[in-house]
Amino acid sequence: MYHSNMLSVQKTREIIEKFKITVEKEIIDLKDGNSRVLAQEIIVMIDVPPFNRSAMDGYAVIANDVSTASESNPKYLKVVDEVGAGRISNHHLKSGEAIQIATGAQMPSGADAIIMEEDIKSSEGKIIVVSPVSYNNDVALLGEDLKKDESILSEGQILGPHLLSVIASAGYKEIRVYKKPQIGVIITGNELVEPSIDIKPGMIINSNKYALNGVIEDSWAVSHVEQCQDNREKLMNDVVEAVKKYDAVITTGGTAISKGDLIVGIIEELGEVPVHGVSMKPGKPFGFGIIDKTPVFMLSGYPVAVAVQFDMFVRNFILKLQNIHKTINTITAIAGENVRSSPDKYNVIRADFKENDGVVYPIQTKAGINKSILMSNCYIIAEECVGKIKKGDECRILKYSSLKVC
Repeated sequence: MYHSNMLSVQKTREIIEKFKITVEKEIIDLKDGNSRVLAQEIIVMIDVPPFNRSAMDGYAVIANDVSTASESNPKYLKVVDEVGAGRISNHHLKSGEAIQIATGAQMPSGADAIIMEEDIKSSEGKIIVVSPVSYNNDVALLGEDLKKDESILSEGQILGPHLLSVIASAGYKEIRVYKKPQIGVIITGNELVEPSIDIKPGMIINSNKYALNGVIEDSWAVSHVEQCQDNREKLMNDVVEAVKKYDAVITTGGTAISKGDLIVGIIEELGEVPVHGVSMKPGKPFGFGIIDKTPVFMLSGYPVAVAVQFDMFVRNFILKLQNIHKTINTITAIAGENVRSSPDKYNVIRADFKENDGVVYPIQTKAGINKSILMSNCYIIAEECVGKIKKGDECRILKYSSLKVC
């Protein structure tokens, strides 16, 4: 069952990437669009602003009336109306007149400039202007923000609050987005229990449940987590149901060749397993299978290995389901200590990167110590043939923060 020739990380990724599916699209209310992926082009439906409007509190005037205004040559204009935001003036402005206006209000007919409130003096129904203003001064022109029929966003754009604001301005109340992938998670193990301070001998807290739920949410998908005992019939039934209901399935535990490790054999019986065993440390027993066109990612039981396997193989797959194509880039750092790595494996080592100094320190714990996540902010990536990295050597690191969508 266990492949005698383990695959490289690169080859494993190539096999997974060949399996291409995308979730369906749905129409949602714009207010629910934050952190969703746009599945349509946004074409502006109305001019923004839809009319010439004042960009300041002040007075609407005819620029030519005050083009020569100065302290020694003040211009006096009669105030004939007042208009607030959301209202209009029915007065057509004539030479020698001004209309008091609020920010955002539609420019009155005949007016072509705004004088700010601070730049005038007022006296008995008149304003005194002592400095000139130019044509369209402090006027927001029709369509200068968004023009009708202009294309402003394309499919695949990740939406945030400010983009939603622009889409709303363009006239949209609803938008088409990619559905959030539904990810089934089956956590196996007779020894797993819920968090407690009263644990029976031989049992261990199911921490993977909480980690996987979180990283799936970080991948903008929805997780559906269940636990299953190491019972072959029950586990097979759970897998069959999961591949029917979800866009992808993740399992944890049971990927090695020990007695009682069941999941790989079950996936092979129900479908195919093109990957079982990757030349990677930690996370060697990773498996990838396909059942009825549904991908199944088989992760280890140890939390440290689960985290690495998810970050190396699963996270990007879930993003691509939503048409999010994210490149995971490593950067260069200087090793602050000697780094132990196996030259025949792809090594993923938790580490602490001191960004201001450009120096990275490997976390010196045993491989299965999950607490190392508290002390680390990146992985040191030592690919095959790299071997030992000495203090002062350059190495490649992958920051945890760079794994997230945004």
